[in-house]
Amino acid sequence: MEEQIRLQKFLADNGIASRRKCEELIENGQVKVNGKIITKLGTKINPNRDEVEYNGKKIKISKKEYTYILLNKPIDYVTTVKDQFRKKNSS
Repeated sequence: MEEQIRLQKFLADNGIASRRKCEELIENGQVKVNGKIITKLGTKINPNRDEVEYNGKKIKISKKEYTYILLNKPIDYVTTVKDQFRKKNSS
């Protein structure tokens, strides 16, 4: 069986917009699959076979490369924007 993914996920994965914003683009009729305007959410496509267009431009599959970083945090080391527990320094 060939790989099929939801259209909004394909668009989001290829940098068009967030998944929720891509849903709006589909509902507004700004996306075509194989030359047909798609307005139904949940439409599945085969990214290797189907041709997807957004505002008249063909969307090409982008290959993602991920970088994983391992962090060993010392005891009492906080990594957050806002410390909800307001830990005090022991100095």
